[in-house]
Amino acid sequence: MTTATSWSKISDLLLEATSDTLYMVGVSTLLAALLGIPLGVLLHLTAPGGLSPQPLLNRLLSVVVDFGRSLPFIVLLIAILPFTRTIAGTTLGPAAAVVPLTIGAIPFVGRLVDNALREVDASVVEAAVTTGASKFRIVRSVLLREAAPAVVAAIGVTAIALVGYSAMAGVVGAGGLGDVAVRFGYHRYDYRVMWVTVAVLAVLVIAIQLAFDVVARAIDRRRRVNA
Repeated sequence: MTTATSWSKISDLLLEATSDTLYMVGVSTLLAALLGIPLGVLLHLTAPGGLSPQPLLNRLLSVVVDFGRSLPFIVLLIAILPFTRTIAGTTLGPAAAVVPLTIGAIPFVGRLVDNALREVDASVVEAAVTTGASKFRIVRSVLLREAAPAVVAAIGVTAIALVGYSAMAGVVGAGGLGDVAVRFGYHRYDYRVMWVTVAVLAVLVIAIQLAFDVVARAIDRRRRVNA
């Protein structure tokens, strides 16, 4: 018969695990946004009807992005272990997990940003073109400004997806809440640990969603006032 883990021990485990999960999700979300937003812009610009239509490049980027999005994260995690070791010096721990988490999230962000930019009113872009504005200025001051709330929401969706990915990464030694749920909960048949960890993950997801919703609404209100 397995003895249930004490609440004080669970508290200590969850504190460290939550810190690891927040680190993995926070850093990988930031890196994915920094790399995925330009990718989404490039997808939009090179698409037919874009500011710089390049069908071959757009098709190639689309194939790469769609392949990246369709690849199960656990497969990606294992497939790039040598690359992760090269970048992070190890395949274990939260810092190492940031590598596959970021790589898995970049195409996700790229496609979501591309979709957000498609929703920008074409007449607004056409008006900017007629004024002689440069493509860089149109992207910065028109496309990204108009799509800012949707882009923020897209990053929020990505962060939530990364919470789930980080839990999977925990199964192979990344640490975090997924590691606690499996190693201390499932493997030891301690359902107290497992379900409390699941509850913490749920609260974390809800908190991230609320935070990004607040930011997106604030940006949307400011954009409408300044329009």
